[in-house]
Formats: sequence, structure tokens, C-alpha cells
Amino acid sequence: MMNAIVELDQVSKGYREPGRDAVVSVLKDISLTVAEGESMAIIGPSGCGKSTLLNILGTLDEADTGEVKFEGVSVKGMSAADLSVLRSRKIGFIFQLHHLMPQCTLLENVLLPTLALLEKPDADVVRKRAEDLIAQVGLKDRSTWMPSQLSGGERQRVAVVRALINQPRLILADEPTGALDERNAAALTDLLLDLQKSTGTSLVMVTHHPAQAQRMGRVLRIHEGRIAND
Repeated sequence: MMNAIVELDQVSKGYREPGRDAVVSVLKDISLTVAEGESMAIIGPSGCGKSTLLNILGTLDEADTGEVKFEGVSVKGMSAADLSVLRSRKIGFIFQLHHLMPQCTLLENVLLPTLALLEKPDADVVRKRAEDLIAQVGLKDRSTWMPSQLSGGERQRVAVVRALINQPRLILADEPTGALDERNAAALTDLLLDLQKSTGTSLVMVTHHPAQAQRMGRVLRIHEGRIAND
């Protein structure tokens, strides 16, 4: 059996409505394991808890009840600093909007996550890794370009490379193709899966596109805060 990267055991999460005492339940008793090297799609209607689940997997949000383990270690009680170190070293995030720094070149944007590492990597080694990844996604001749000079699909490819630069164990992608047309969305999904397989990284992607979801090794359907199908 492959090693577990993230494990959720009976996790629930709710949010208090602004100006009211009522708590809206978003996730209800979710138990889930993401294995080493697997790819998973999370699907379901808007508001069902997909993004909240992704945020809990990535330790960006804290469960109200239940337990979350990363590589077998509970994250409950970890300090904000420890969680930040965990995210910077072990998790790569890709969002629907690329969030590239407009004043930085493509290469500089890719290298930004390395600045958050407490143990600074060798500058030449990490630059070579960045250049290799950029070449793999077909943007070698654009390393010095600014985000404003890139197309939407190219900017999302940069976001993918940026998420991989610290060699994470887990990639979490929240609607990464949502702002792209069908052709570019399919191309980005191809790219994500190719890189996921070549690096051995686990991939969890929230998507509204059934065809893209079926490309993943596993499809998790969320309905009204619960796992409906896995």
C-alpha cells in the first residue's frame, strides 16, 4: 500500500454567518486519505464544500472537529509558524487566478516560493531546477518576460511551475482551468498530469469540468458537505 500524504478522520467545518449566531455547516464527518503519487479530482455543485476541503488538506484552514494528519503527523496544535514551514516545504498551491507578481519576470515569479524556505537552497541548483521546469512547460524563451506579456494559459503554466519549485509532496489546485477556454484548459490538465507523474507528487484538483475530472486516477464527489461518491 502506498504511503498516505494527508489523512482526514471525521473532519467537520462550519462558519458563523456575519451578524448572526448561527453556524453554517460546510463539511460533515469527512474521512479521506490522499496517497503518495495519486491524482484526485474533487467535484460537486457550487457551495458544497470543495474549496473548504482543499483548504483543510492544505492546512490553510482548521477543522472544527476531527483530525488532520500530514505524513502521519497530526497538524492539530501546530503553531502558525510550523504550519507555514510545512506549507512552504511540502505543499504547492495553484488557484483559478494565477496571482503572479506583475513587477517580477517569469523566472523571478517561479523562484519566489524558495524565499520562504528557512533552509535556503543552493541558488544555482534551484535556478537550474526552475529553468528546467520552465522549459518543460514550453516557456523557455519567455523567462525574462513580465506577466503582462503572457497569455492567460501561459500565466497558468507559470503558476504550475511555481507550485512545483520547492519539490512538494502534494499539489492542491483549486479550479486552475476555470478562467481558460476549453483548449487551454485541456492543455493545462495534460501538463499537470504529466508533471505529477514525472515528479511522483500527489495531486488534488477541484474542478467543475467532468471530462477533466475523469482524467484523474480518482474522483471524489461532494454533496451537501459529505462524500457522496469516491
